[in-house]
Amino acid sequence: MQTIPLGVSSLTSSRLAYGCWRVAGSWNPAEVTPDSRAAGRRAIIAAYEAGYTLFDNADIYCRGEAERILGEVLQEVPGMRGRVLIATKGGIRPGGDPQPDSPPRYDFSAPHIISACEQSLKRLGLETIDLYLLHRPDYLADPEEVARAFSELRAAGKVRYFGVSNFRPTLVTALQVACPMPLVAHQVEISLGRLDPFTDGTLDQCLIERITPMAWSPLAGGLLGDGAKQLLPAQEAYRLERLLPVLDGIARSRGATRLTVALAWLLKHPARIQPVVGSTHPDRIREAVKAADLELTREEWYSLLIAARGEPLP
Repeated sequence: MQTIPLGVSSLTSSRLAYGCWRVAGSWNPAEVTPDSRAAGRRAIIAAYEAGYTLFDNADIYCRGEAERILGEVLQEVPGMRGRVLIATKGGIRPGGDPQPDSPPRYDFSAPHIISACEQSLKRLGLETIDLYLLHRPDYLADPEEVARAFSELRAAGKVRYFGVSNFRPTLVTALQVACPMPLVAHQVEISLGRLDPFTDGTLDQCLIERITPMAWSPLAGGLLGDGAKQLLPAQEAYRLERLLPVLDGIARSRGATRLTVALAWLLKHPARIQPVVGSTHPDRIREAVKAADLELTREEWYSLLIAARGEPLP
């Protein structure tokens, strides 16, 4: 697979990343079974064998079980750790943590960032995380405090590089001003079903600051692929009736699939969007790789944009 640099870091990644958010088979640890864990391991191995070299995770994915499953694969597959980059995220605290009446919330306090990162390292079985991201913006975030936590983690050799996820561009700027190290990635939902990053300044900022935009749910929860089994609440409102016929038409004319065209649409943007593929089906994981070799024309790209907007350009 083609490779790209991650932001201004020394890290080089496959053009597509593999997202581990579904590898446990559930968001509830009590529902994880030996069979679902085995299926998750097979998916990760399929991605590795297909050429994905960045594996994205988060402590909130099945309350850490997704990290544990990835850690198991890293131990099982000889040489894998030396050939891949591991990214994970922290900062979301579920309800009941640490007290029974504690509400679900975001927490970018330095003690929590450091503790969350250390717990992720244990679950992954690693000494160092290549890319650590703050997951969703804490309304009480103090950029100077976050910078101190990042500096402590980097000095201890626990994290190589840092980034953010789902941030407003202005908060990215505030954090970057405070941090002595560059933020190298911004993970945000981007797809033909979610166009906001093209107009809210997110991708403009990535171009200016040379931050790699990582697109989570690049197939709109599966709506742009073979169908969605489980959507996030916001994705249930996506209306793609006008888009899908155009997407299918381009796929037929290019001898490709709907899935690869939807991913190739993201890849064409000059900010070097990196789709985070989250399927657990090995065939779809392998099919997605073909997007890296599919270059859409500007006319095809804009045809899809207009169809996705559901209205002409202004």
